[in-house]
Amino acid sequence: MLGGRLLHGGDYNPDQWLAYPEIFEEDVRLMKEANVNCVSLGIFAWASLEPEEGRYEFDWLDHIITRLGEEDIQVVLATPSGAMPHWLTQKYPEVMQVQADGRRNLPGKRHNFCYTSPVMRTKTAAIDRALARRFGKRKNVILWHISNELGGNFGDSTCHCELCQEAFREWLKRKYKTLENLNNAWWNHFWSHTYTDWSQIHSPGPYGETTSTALVLDWRRFSTEQISDFCEMEIRTVKEESDIPATTNFMDFFKGLDYNRLKKDLDIISWDSYPFWHEQKDEVPAAVRTAANHSVMRALKKAPFLLMESTPSAISWRNSNPLKRPGMHMLASMQAIAHGSDSVQYFQWRKGRGGYEKFHGAVLDHKNGADTRTFREVTEVGARLGKLGDAVDGTVNRPKAAVIFDWENWWAVEDTQGPRLDLDYTQWVLSHYRAFWEAGIEADLVNMDADLSGYSLVSAPLNYMYKDGYAERVREFVSGGGIYVTTCFCGEVNETDLCFLGHHPLEDVLGIVPEEIDAPSEEFENRFAYGGAEYPARELCAVVRAKEQTEILSAYEKDFYAGCPAVTRNAFGKGKAYYLAAGSGQEFLRAFYRDVFAEAGLNNALGAELPYGVTVTERTGEDGRKLVFVMNFRNEPVRVEGVGKWTDAESGETYEGYLELEPFRCMILR
Repeated sequence: MLGGRLLHGGDYNPDQWLAYPEIFEEDVRLMKEANVNCVSLGIFAWASLEPEEGRYEFDWLDHIITRLGEEDIQVVLATPSGAMPHWLTQKYPEVMQVQADGRRNLPGKRHNFCYTSPVMRTKTAAIDRALARRFGKRKNVILWHISNELGGNFGDSTCHCELCQEAFREWLKRKYKTLENLNNAWWNHFWSHTYTDWSQIHSPGPYGETTSTALVLDWRRFSTEQISDFCEMEIRTVKEESDIPATTNFMDFFKGLDYNRLKKDLDIISWDSYPFWHEQKDEVPAAVRTAANHSVMRALKKAPFLLMESTPSAISWRNSNPLKRPGMHMLASMQAIAHGSDSVQYFQWRKGRGGYEKFHGAVLDHKNGADTRTFREVTEVGARLGKLGDAVDGTVNRPKAAVIFDWENWWAVEDTQGPRLDLDYTQWVLSHYRAFWEAGIEADLVNMDADLSGYSLVSAPLNYMYKDGYAERVREFVSGGGIYVTTCFCGEVNETDLCFLGHHPLEDVLGIVPEEIDAPSEEFENRFAYGGAEYPARELCAVVRAKEQTEILSAYEKDFYAGCPAVTRNAFGKGKAYYLAAGSGQEFLRAFYRDVFAEAGLNNALGAELPYGVTVTERTGEDGRKLVFVMNFRNEPVRVEGVGKWTDAESGETYEGYLELEPFRCMILR
């Protein structure tokens, strides 16, 4: 574990309170009371750290880091590029982003900088280097926090300035070598879009080209590359003077950046989690989405990650922002630990008096100090984490199942024109992942480049694009004994959005021949039967032919493709491949995956059937240690039957045959 313990604390912004010197000592006292052992410093402090160009004011930060060290509070130290001071944007307006319509941003907001700008890179490196020289070897500084939520400038993560246009062209030259290769890969003879000079290429924009799906796809790839390169520049700079690890905080299913690229130079993955708890009385959808994000973060490096931000109470930026009900803060915090986090951190420690996030939840409110429900609940979380550290140390989740979640496929499938324009890739992935979650079967969320050899079961919903080498990896996985599940609208195009010709790349593995795909309206919803029950076929309905050896487990019942396969299974080598021809509801996926889990020999760590709203995860160590987390996301007591004999890892109490969980409770068992 980083720092030798489960981290508990969060964003601390004393730079906002420099005019109130008495508050700092109060903060330190209350941090100790709340069992805070780590804070993040300097995330948006550039203007306080460098009030004028080249004049650094670090003494205030030095005092805070030193004082925190005296109290055994560790520090995650940020580079401040997330928000630029006004002297910088006034003197060097070229550092600000240009929108797709050609307009340069005005000063303000966050992350409003061009990732290509030499000036921005020079100024950022200068302050990063100065911070590293002053603080990079401090005993209680344990991690570099590079910038903040990269790409999150209330937009699409891109800059369209001339510097970025030229960098994009150079990136394309390296990738395609010749214009002929690019024109062929992008199918530019369509609508006479053939380029005859590299300078003719421009990023997609509202008053220009947006209909070339390959252009849009490569622009997104390039933008990820530029942001990743900027992040790597910051990491290289601070590590000139410091050998502590580095992270940058990711976000919930953030479409703008491919985190599989951004992860490469990071030592530790971290992310900011803000679920919409209590949006509805059924908390399962929010719990599933949060679990899926945790699974993405853990799977990026197959290692523990950090929950860098969460809220101890309410957020402030949705239309409605309910308070966490009693018990939910503890459960949400333990959910992160259960899925592989080694921390619970908050944004932020103390609410600001003004500005955009003055009503965003914090450990300390504007009033009442420690005498609040939020403070008491945070204190309880910190105390629990402190006792769990030794048990959790060296453990992580090691699933035998995976769900394919690929950013490039996400971009491609939602940008393509037809068969529907309302496809929601993340929702398709989440609906399949939810079947795993409900059964307590853990799954990594991995991209198409992942090594599949360690899994028994791989699910690939709405896998429209096949990246180079993917079909071969799936073929090897199934032939070696793996079980593979995929759906309609899979394997349609290659990496540049060109349709495959002749036959489906995995026709032999899936045992089907796709012919057409229907996108029915609600009035033309179809039906199919599976396992003795009827289910809807909607959104997308592929019309396919089954090969001679392929088992047809279900067929459409209505319309002109009645009798065509709806669910198939094909033996290939030592394994099996399932094809789901139609979109359906959660009821079907629940029933279908129950059978697939049994065939794959997968069960949850309790070996029990779980009531609705209850799920299970397991963290294991290389030495064989196991911790099983049982979580109840219902606001009512539940009883889990048939669990065998277990010992409570915290209380030492023994349970046999059944477990009783209070509302919003997480039990940890050995």
